[in-house]
Amino acid sequence: MFVLELTYTAPTDRVDAVLADHVAWLDEHYTSGTFLASGRKVPRDGGVILAAGTDRAQIEALAATDPFVAAGVCEYRITEFLATKTAPSLDPYRQQLPG
Repeated sequence: MFVLELTYTAPTDRVDAVLADHVAWLDEHYTSGTFLASGRKVPRDGGVILAAGTDRAQIEALAATDPFVAAGVCEYRITEFLATKTAPSLDPYRQQLPG
């Protein structure tokens, strides 16, 4: 499981100019089952995406395809974690500690 934290590197008017493309990109990855939740940070200086996956390199490559990245309006910080406890609706994503 991964937490993708976006931090805006440009004013929000430049972010908003690419927002529709970013939302379409999000929708594509919700459809594939990779993204589980997302939203703006408060205050609005970026966003957060919760993603399912087992390969950090794949998630990093995916983040690089975000239209926000192509437009140079955000940067990503990616944190991998083991989801060992979940809400019942997230049971399919529950993980076990190694060993």
